[in-house]
Amino acid sequence: MNHGNDSAPDPAQPSRSASQDPYQLLGVAVDASFDEVQAARDTRLQEQGEDPIARSRVEAAYDAILMNRLRERQQGRISTAARSASQREQTLTTPSARPRPAAQPRLPQLPSPALVRSGFSLPSLEAARGRELWFPLLVFAPLVALLFLLPVPPAELLLSLATLTTLLNLQRRSGRFLVSLGWSFGLLCLGLGLGAWLAIGLASPLGLPFAVQIQSLPALLLLLLGALLIG
Repeated sequence: MNHGNDSAPDPAQPSRSASQDPYQLLGVAVDASFDEVQAARDTRLQEQGEDPIARSRVEAAYDAILMNRLRERQQGRISTAARSASQREQTLTTPSARPRPAAQPRLPQLPSPALVRSGFSLPSLEAARGRELWFPLLVFAPLVALLFLLPVPPAELLLSLATLTTLLNLQRRSGRFLVSLGWSFGLLCLGLGLGAWLAIGLASPLGLPFAVQIQSLPALLLLLLGALLIG
């Protein structure tokens, strides 16, 4: 019996059993981000080639997803994709996952200056050698000779040269300028005091004519001894 109403399915008509879910057509999850949906759309279009019907289905699924997202925003509802994006943002902003700032370069720390005690301390006595020995001898020998050979010796000039020689020799031996200056000035003052006492005690009662020489000689000798012994 021939049934005129029976007809074979037209292969050109799309199957109604095919899935009409746009997410399934694109192969993405419901909470997929916009970038993921767009990337899936591009991939499906490349897979369909030049088939206009298949490409139109992909474009329709893509538009359906965008419209669905737009309706949810207009109705004040937060979509699953937006909720998952918010959760990922909170995860990235937690203190444990937050990137640590780059370590700031530290300035080099200068060593704290050591406090130098200004207390008085006796110098170390050590006989000079080499240049430190013959240099003051070569200077002091003519100074003492001029002190007694000249009729009116320039005592101030001779004592100044002697003090300078002692200062240079002590500076060379110890390497401390202020200490060397202090000892040179101290020896000069001590020698002048001793010379004044000798001049008053000996030259005045005995009437010796060498009052200037007697007053200056102790200072020259003390400065020479300091230059040769103070280390």
